[in-house]
Amino acid sequence: MPRQPFEIAGQHIGPGSIETVHLPVSILPDHTPVNLSVQVHHGKRAGPVMFISAAVHGDEVIGVEIVRRLLRAPQLKSLRGTLLVVPVVNTFGFLNRSRYLPDRRDLNRCFPGHPSGSLGSRLAHIFLNEVVSRCDVGIDLHSAAIHRTNLPQIRVSPGDAGTRDMAAAFGAPVVLTSPLRDGSLRAEAAARGTPVLLYEAGEGLRFDEMAVRAGVAGILRVMRSMSMLAAKGIAKAKAKPYVCTSSTWLRAPAGGLLRTFRAEGETVVAGDVLATISDPFGGFETDLVAPSPGILIGRAILPLVNEGDAVFHLAALSPSVADDTVEDLAAQLETDPLFDEDEII
Repeated sequence: MPRQPFEIAGQHIGPGSIETVHLPVSILPDHTPVNLSVQVHHGKRAGPVMFISAAVHGDEVIGVEIVRRLLRAPQLKSLRGTLLVVPVVNTFGFLNRSRYLPDRRDLNRCFPGHPSGSLGSRLAHIFLNEVVSRCDVGIDLHSAAIHRTNLPQIRVSPGDAGTRDMAAAFGAPVVLTSPLRDGSLRAEAAARGTPVLLYEAGEGLRFDEMAVRAGVAGILRVMRSMSMLAAKGIAKAKAKPYVCTSSTWLRAPAGGLLRTFRAEGETVVAGDVLATISDPFGGFETDLVAPSPGILIGRAILPLVNEGDAVFHLAALSPSVADDTVEDLAAQLETDPLFDEDEII
């Protein structure tokens, strides 16, 4: 029996076809229409339905670059199943280089949304019902906010074996168990039976080459593990990730000029000096010290801090983990033939 077309928003995409569907969202004050654009890759052979989304927060542009490179991957020509790709979910924030919507709402707290609610509520409703609810699984791409950066990491839901298996296949340096938050895409999708893997990497409004490479490679690995893609040309991760069940932000004990001595991806032990904060006259210096062992999965970049500002994101580690995980994965990304310059520019 031949495979049936994929239906979305009244359009039918035949097997082996690629179509971009534009879902109307709103009209700007100058009468410019705003759409939620979805590229549908409907494979010739049956398989899972997956969505990839980026820029739920408008300033998280690194996910948009990951999507762009993913869509150029030659492996997609042999796709089994269906892939729905949304490079920019929050068009409003993306155009304004802002994390938020025009009314300062966070789209990732607006789910499940409502067709006659606020702008964010309407956008959340369209994305959830037209895209997410049609899928068996999803990967949502994020980065840190501006003036902060994140080590490539995967967030999984507590007790969710499905996302844990996907995280293992993805191969990011760190897998962090993260509770579901009310109003988030991940929470609402899980409630509807669609597990979502959340990828965090890099900095808002900036590209980070290694974070982009890790994102593209990880998505292809997950698709390979679900038999959506053939194994050829998709290498498994060479190192097991750190698995962390808790994390905490270490905050500035004083305001002043921040000098950091450690970077994201480094492991630390209790008592290590991570940074020093000084006043502009050099009259005092205050050290920021690691309170416990762990791995630094995020940090502030701006060298000016107020007392109480978040400076380092420290994830707890078990005593038995190896110290070479981040280095091994970075070396693999640098040598992976998939990322030949001709393929990514």
